[in-house]
Amino acid sequence: MKPISILLVEDHAVVREGICRLLGLDPDFEVIGEVGDGRAAVAAAISLRPDVVLMDIAMPLLNGLEATRQIVAAMPAARILILSAHGEDAYVQQAIAAGAVGFLLKQTSVEELSAAIHHALAGRSRIRPMAEERRVAPGTESMRRTPMASLTTREREVLQMIAEGHGNKAIAVSLAISIKTVEKHREHLMAKLDIHDIAGLTRHAIEIGMITSALQVTILGPGEG
Repeated sequence: MKPISILLVEDHAVVREGICRLLGLDPDFEVIGEVGDGRAAVAAAISLRPDVVLMDIAMPLLNGLEATRQIVAAMPAARILILSAHGEDAYVQQAIAAGAVGFLLKQTSVEELSAAIHHALAGRSRIRPMAEERRVAPGTESMRRTPMASLTTREREVLQMIAEGHGNKAIAVSLAISIKTVEKHREHLMAKLDIHDIAGLTRHAIEIGMITSALQVTILGPGEG
């Protein structure tokens, strides 16, 4: 039988290499692509059309939750399995709401990962190690009615970069848009979320699992904010 094709999305090279080696020991799997950030993951998924995407959450520029959302929007049949170091309810629920078919912690066994990939390909949910009742993702529907649900894809990208400490100029360059457009997105973000300072946006991004505190950086240049 044809092996299951996998796109691996992980920003730490050493972790990515380790997972690739483990998967390479199983003839059922073939890693057809490796990328280190969510933005590259979206492009690679659309280009390579893998059977399953193994997706990390905490990545700079575009996190795995937003990348999942964008991939599923472009490819509704995409099978995305989250493999994360963070297992809090907020992450699990957001992953399911974004369209992931499974959620595993990185501490999981190779056997569990293998089984989860097969489940993902079949479109069956695999959420481990989590309490059984979390399978139904309590609160997911209410999350979809929060102000975050009203944000556009671009506004979510800008929010993450603001929370990471990037200034308007850096965001404009990264997203290939003008500084005025960045400022407009920021105005919309603050209005929709009813948060009117950078510190508040950063706290909100951490609280909803968009970034972890470890990802936050301070790289503002002179006159930026």
